[in-house]
Amino acid sequence: MHFLFDDNFPDPSLADENGLLAVGGSLTPETLVKAYQIGAFPWYNEDEPVLWWCPDPRLVLFPKEVYVSKSMKQVLRRGDFSFSIDTCFEEVILACRETRLDDGTWISPEITEAYTALYHLGLAHSVEVWQNDALVGGLYGVQLGKVFFGESMFSKASNASKAALIYWCLHCLETGIELIDCQQSTSHLQSMGAREISRNDFLNCLTQLIETTS
Repeated sequence: MHFLFDDNFPDPSLADENGLLAVGGSLTPETLVKAYQIGAFPWYNEDEPVLWWCPDPRLVLFPKEVYVSKSMKQVLRRGDFSFSIDTCFEEVILACRETRLDDGTWISPEITEAYTALYHLGLAHSVEVWQNDALVGGLYGVQLGKVFFGESMFSKASNASKAALIYWCLHCLETGIELIDCQQSTSHLQSMGAREISRNDFLNCLTQLIETTS
């Protein structure tokens, strides 16, 4: 296990079989950017030191491959929701936290503060889903170059988180974002077109898609 000093990350290939790469360090914007550039992300409980992960395989979604079911097409066609981007980032991240409190959540006040700082630097973004002027769904994450690193999503109305992801994929296609990092596999995301790739393939994608815009 690698202990993080001076926020210098080890080679991602040194992650253990569960994907744990390093322990410790800070959540400054500089550290978070360094982490995402090498494919690592923080995920830990409030009573733990910061844990950095780089799992293998990695779940990713190429925006052009997003799957929109017939029922979701009907939902979108009916105009059940309206959408916005970056209008209430803090509300989105707090809603992601609140909807997971019963099961335990990694979105601590420290995490909230760290990603809000990234948002104010223009590096983190949120999608908001509205219904009757109420915030009913959304997602947030970090963008570096042509990669969006998805962190969390929430839904307070049926299909709201799916709608958020579909809307974001359309935005990605319009703005040149080519890859969405979904981190770990879930059946929900796989049902929408996400698929697993090896860590090596993922890191190669980062090298190409982040450096091309640097």
